[in-house]
Amino acid sequence: LVDDVLYTGRTIRAALDALADLGRPRTVQLAVIVDRGHRQLPIRPDFVGKNIPTSMTEHVSVRIAPHDDEDGVWIGDEVLG
Repeated sequence: LVDDVLYTGRTIRAALDALADLGRPRTVQLAVIVDRGHRQLPIRPDFVGKNIPTSMTEHVSVRIAPHDDEDGVWIGDEVLG
């Protein structure tokens, strides 16, 4: 599995549940671009681009060209649209 930002772990849990609906995988590895901490579930990525400690009130946005206008990671108090 690949995700842009790992936060509480709930999105990854939903993805694991969807995989299990298709059958039992032999192994599952997780790669994330940003691990910001604050996990609510016992999920740990196998590959991490960058660990960025944040507060629970901050928002982390990852943008990747060509889908977005530019490549980068932004941290702030507002969600980038």
